[in-house]
Amino acid sequence: MADATPTLRVFAVDDHPVYLRGLVATLEDATGISLCGTAATAGEALDAIIREQPDVILLDLNLPDGNGVEVTRALRARGFTGAIVMLTMYKDEVALRAALEAGARGYLVKGADQDEIVGAIRTADHGGLVVGPELADRLTDLLTGTATGATPRLAGLSARETEILRMIARGRTNPQIARELVLSAKTVRNHITNIFAKLGVSDRDEARLRARELGLREQLDPRWSPRSDPT
Repeated sequence: MADATPTLRVFAVDDHPVYLRGLVATLEDATGISLCGTAATAGEALDAIIREQPDVILLDLNLPDGNGVEVTRALRARGFTGAIVMLTMYKDEVALRAALEAGARGYLVKGADQDEIVGAIRTADHGGLVVGPELADRLTDLLTGTATGATPRLAGLSARETEILRMIARGRTNPQIARELVLSAKTVRNHITNIFAKLGVSDRDEARLRARELGLREQLDPRWSPRSDPT
């Protein structure tokens, strides 16, 4: 008798070719799972996912033209109802919180083995919420509301990232941040890219507002008004 269990159609998004190849191999080896497409950028992913309508998406948090949280929000806004499992190098509550608030059903740290990935796909497809063991305690805090104050929520940012976020909140430009912290312009840009991905934002104004939501209010300049500082 043929297996009555339907095959799950999975779409994978990651901009690192080697990791994506490993992900593809994992999915192709899994029973009851069919890879229906891949993408390396947010732009490619949005159009292809809407066209393919997969059951589950494995989505890299940090993409060259955006981040996975933004992609998740855009997909939900366009009516996509499938499950989204975030893949990331970030082991922190800030990024976890942003992903879940955007509508993701899972959050796995890269390095998860085949069983973890396949299990997360099946759990998310059945409506469950899945988080890697590195962040299980943080998920409990978020669900029960026991996380308190600004420090736990910003603990996901490194000391340097938190410092740069505070400077962004005070209206500092990239050249000013580089001069004050004695960093190269490229290093500052890389830190800001990571901050935006973790917070699930796309520009400085959104980063500042997100910082306030996460409890950084006392660090902000009350005279600030939204503006378009260059990233």
